[in-house]
Amino acid sequence: MKLFSQISIVAVLAGAVAGAYAYREQLFLGGGSKKYEVHSSVVSDQVIPVEVTPAVKEAVSTTVEVAGIARAYEAVTVTTSVQGIVTRVAFEEGQWVEHGTILAELYAGSTLAEREEIRAELNISKSLYERAKKLIEKGGIATSRLEELAATVEINQARLEAREIKLAEYFIKAPFSGHLGLRRISVGALIKPGDSITTLDDTTRIKVDFRVPEVSLSAIEVGQSVEVRSVAYPEQAFLGSVETIDSRIDPITGSIEIRTLLSNENGWLKPGMYLTAKLIVSSRVEAILVPEEAIINNTEGQHVFAAIDGIAVLIPVDLGVHVGGRVEITGGIVAGVPVITGGIQKIREGSQVHIISASEDTSKGEGA
Repeated sequence: MKLFSQISIVAVLAGAVAGAYAYREQLFLGGGSKKYEVHSSVVSDQVIPVEVTPAVKEAVSTTVEVAGIARAYEAVTVTTSVQGIVTRVAFEEGQWVEHGTILAELYAGSTLAEREEIRAELNISKSLYERAKKLIEKGGIATSRLEELAATVEINQARLEAREIKLAEYFIKAPFSGHLGLRRISVGALIKPGDSITTLDDTTRIKVDFRVPEVSLSAIEVGQSVEVRSVAYPEQAFLGSVETIDSRIDPITGSIEIRTLLSNENGWLKPGMYLTAKLIVSSRVEAILVPEEAIINNTEGQHVFAAIDGIAVLIPVDLGVHVGGRVEITGGIVAGVPVITGGIQKIREGSQVHIISASEDTSKGEGA
C-alpha cells in the first residue's frame, strides 16, 4: 500500500511539472521553436515560500542624457572702431537697451569740422551747377563745363556721406537689444579699437550646445523636444527643441554636436551655467516591465523564475532599458506572468513554491 501511495505522489508531481512547462511554452515569446526541459530529480518535496510580482505592460522611453554650457542667444563685447577720448557714458550697468541705443560718445571735434567744411563745399558746388544750367540755355557755357560741375557735386556729396559714416563711429551704439554688463570705461579715458566698453547679451533665449553619441544620431532630428535641467533649479524643467545638428562627427570622441534653444523670458538661466539635457531617442507604448530583483544572470544569459501552478519555471528573457527599479523585457514573457522576486536564492528550476506575497508593481518611471 505504501509503495502504491508513493507512486501516486510521484505521478501527481510529474503531471504538475509537465503542465507548468506546457504553460510556460505559451508564455515564451520565441514562438516555441526552442524547448526547455527539467529533470524530475530536481523536484523536491519541500514547498518554498516566495514573493511574486506580475509582469506589467506600460509605455516607456529610451533617453540620452548629455551636458552642456548655457550661452546667450546673442553676445558681444562692446568696443570701438576708432580711437578717441570718452566724452559721455550713456548707460547704466545691467540696463536693458534696445537696438541702436547710444551707449557712449567719443570726442569727434576734428571730424565734425571736416564734415562742416565738406558740407560748405557741397553747397557751393551745387550753387555753381545750378547757375551753369541757366547759362547753358543761353549758350553762355559749354556742355563739358556743366558736366564737370555736376561731377563736382557728386564728389562732394560722396565725401559728405563718407564723413557722416566716419562721424557715426564716435557714437557707440548697441548692435542688438539685450542686457548690458559692467561698465569698463570712464569719461576722459582714451580708448582704442578692441578695448572693452561693456558686454551686451540677449538672454531672452538661451543656446545650449550638447554632444550626443554617434549611435544615437539616427534618433535625433531638428525640432525634437529636449528637457533641460540646472542644479540651480533642481525642481524646474526647461523645455526646448533641437535647433541645429552639426554637419560633422568628431572622429576622436565619436559624438556630434547639437544646438538647443530655450525660452528664457524670466531670466533664470544665465550664460555660463552648467546644464544637463534629456533627449528621448525611442519610445514603446506596450513595454513589459518586471522588478530588477527578478532578473537572474548566469553563463547562459538572463532568466526569470515564474511561479506557474506552484512550480518554479526558469524562463530565458531578453532585456531592454532600466526604468526606476524595473527592467524592460523585450522577449521571453508577456504581461501578467507572475515572476518570483523574493526567495529566489532558495529555489531551483522545478522547485515547488508557495506564494506568500504578491505585488501589483504600480511604480512608474522613465527609460534611461
